[in-house]
Amino acid sequence: MVNVILLGPPGAGKGTQAKRLVDERGMVQLSTGDMLREARTSGTAMGRRVAEVMDRGELVTDDIVIGLIAEKLAQGAKGGFIFDGFPRTLPQADALGDLLEKMDQGLDAVIEMQVDDAALVARVSGRYTCGQCGEVYHDQTRPTKVDGVCDACGSHDLRRRADDNADALRTRLMEYYKKTSPLIGYYYAKGQLAPVDGLAEIDAVGAAIAKILDKS
Repeated sequence: MVNVILLGPPGAGKGTQAKRLVDERGMVQLSTGDMLREARTSGTAMGRRVAEVMDRGELVTDDIVIGLIAEKLAQGAKGGFIFDGFPRTLPQADALGDLLEKMDQGLDAVIEMQVDDAALVARVSGRYTCGQCGEVYHDQTRPTKVDGVCDACGSHDLRRRADDNADALRTRLMEYYKKTSPLIGYYYAKGQLAPVDGLAEIDAVGAAIAKILDKS
């Protein structure tokens, strides 16, 4: 069992690689957004707390997210956990480290998916996904075999995110560099950072990640 953080700017391919780890290793992906949506309808004490905060239109605090993560960690996972979208800041990284230590668990690797910004803009600007199964496509590098039809499930529900364009991505990159990129130095200093080429072919990135995890 391994616990891993996937770090990288928006569009680096973290979601694609997380899905592979779930499918191939039986890991559990802890996505902040998914956990909040699940908690809101769970009826638990923590869920009611989440619902109250979100219904007021306020941002969910770090301690609530840490509480949700603690609940998931307590349930266990055969292959380990993938932290997706958390931590985003240095205080969150400290809080996650404290939680893992308290629960007698560790963080085995922090994988930094390195990308070139210009190449990333080109990648994201042509990206679209299947609304039914989540398969990811690209206008130039990976179009569907039949126009408008998902290769994986046959759905016609192909979608583009409204913010998958050059201007929106640059705004998201600036936010990433301001708030999240300091984590690269943080985990490097802890000896946990492992870089991979995020712009390589999907299978090559997956192989590089697998090699890192197998050493953990």
